Amino acid sequence: MAVRETPYPLFDADNHLYEAEDALTRYLPKEYASAIQFVEVKGRKKIAIRGQISDYIPNPTFDVVARPGAWETYFREGNPEGKSHRELFGEPMRSIPAFREPGSRLELMDEQGIDRTLMFPTLASLIEERMRDDPELIHVVVHALNQWLHETWQFNHKNRIYTTPVISLPIVDKAIEELEWCLERGARAILVRPAPVPGPRGPRSFANEEFDPFWKIVEENGVLVGMHSSDSGYSRYSSEWEGRSQEMTPFKPQVFRMVNEWRPVMDAVSSWVCHGALFRFPELKVSVIENGSTWLVPLLDQLASVYKKQPNGFLGDPVEEVRNRIHISPFWEEDMAALSDIVGVERVLFGSDYPHPEGLADPASYLEAIKKMDPSDQAKIMGGNLARLIDA
Repeated sequence: MAVRETPYPLFDADNHLYEAEDALTRYLPKEYASAIQFVEVKGRKKIAIRGQISDYIPNPTFDVVARPGAWETYFREGNPEGKSHRELFGEPMRSIPAFREPGSRLELMDEQGIDRTLMFPTLASLIEERMRDDPELIHVVVHALNQWLHETWQFNHKNRIYTTPVISLPIVDKAIEELEWCLERGARAILVRPAPVPGPRGPRSFANEEFDPFWKIVEENGVLVGMHSSDSGYSRYSSEWEGRSQEMTPFKPQVFRMVNEWRPVMDAVSSWVCHGALFRFPELKVSVIENGSTWLVPLLDQLASVYKKQPNGFLGDPVEEVRNRIHISPFWEEDMAALSDIVGVERVLFGSDYPHPEGLADPASYLEAIKKMDPSDQAKIMGGNLARLIDA
C-alpha cells in the first residue's frame, strides 16, 4: 500500500464514520428498547424514533451510501441544469470497511495523505431534536451511542483518529457525568449541537450560567468543543412559513430552508458572547465545523451594531471575542485568505467532510483551494492549528 506524501502533516477537522445498525441500541437499557427501532417501509429500512418514522437520513443502515464527494461539481458550479437531488448524487456505493471501523480507516488515511482526523458520527445528529420533550431519554440514548463509539472506534485511536463523543446538556449533572465518562476514556474533542438545549423547563442557551459547571470542566481539561452542523430544530420555523409541518430533510430540496441555512450557527455563535460563556471561560476552545463561513461577516456586523448601542449588555467586545476565540472550518469552495484576514489564520481549520457526498472525494485536494497562500499559513490551516488545539 502506497503512503501518500504531503508537504506537511494534514489534520482533517471533519471526517465521518457510518454507524452500525445497532449503534444506538446495542447498549440501550431494555426499558428504552421501544424508543429506537428499524422498520421496513416499501422494502427499505427506516429508523423510527418513539414510533415516528424519520426521513432525515434516507438510508440509516448505511449499507449503501452516496459516493464521497458526489456533490463537488454542484458546489463548484451550481446546478444550471436543475438536476434532482437523486441525479446529483449519482450512482451509490456499498459501504466499505474504512467507513465502519478504525483499522481500515487508518489504511485509507495513509493512502489519502491524512495524518490525523477528528471523526464525527453521522446518525447522531438526529437524536436530540426528535427527543427534545424527553430529556432523560436524550441522556440515555446519547450514552448508549457513546458506549458504541468507544467500543468500535475509541475516542483516541493510536493518536491519529479522535472520535468525538456526543454530549447533550438538558440535565447539567448528567451532562457532567457523561463528559467525565468520556474524558476517562481519552476524549480530546466533544460534539455539542449548535442549538438551544432542551430540558424540563423548556429550551435555553448552552451559554447560560446554569451550564458553567460543565464548561469549567471542559476548559480545565483542554477539550475542544466541536459545534458541527446538525438538525438544530429550525425546521419548526420554516414549517410555519411553509404552512405545513415538516422534518428537516437535508437531502431533499427545500429552497426556503436553504435561504436561512446558516441561521442556527449564527445564533449559536451569538449566544456564546451574548450569554457570556465565552467571556467567563477565556481558555475554552470552540470550533465551528461543517457550517462554512459565509455567516461570519453578517454576524460580526450585527454584533458590532448591537455593541455600539448596548455595550453594557456584554461582558466585553463581542466582535473581538468571536474573532479571537472561534475556530472555523470553511468549505473548500470559500475564500480562505479572506477568512484568515478576519479571524486570523490561526483560527482556520481544514475539514473535508469525507466520506459524505457534500465533502471532498480526495480530502487532500483541499490544498488546491489555498495554494496561493503563504506556505506557512497553508501548514497552519491544513493541520498545525488543529494539532495545537488537540495536543495542548
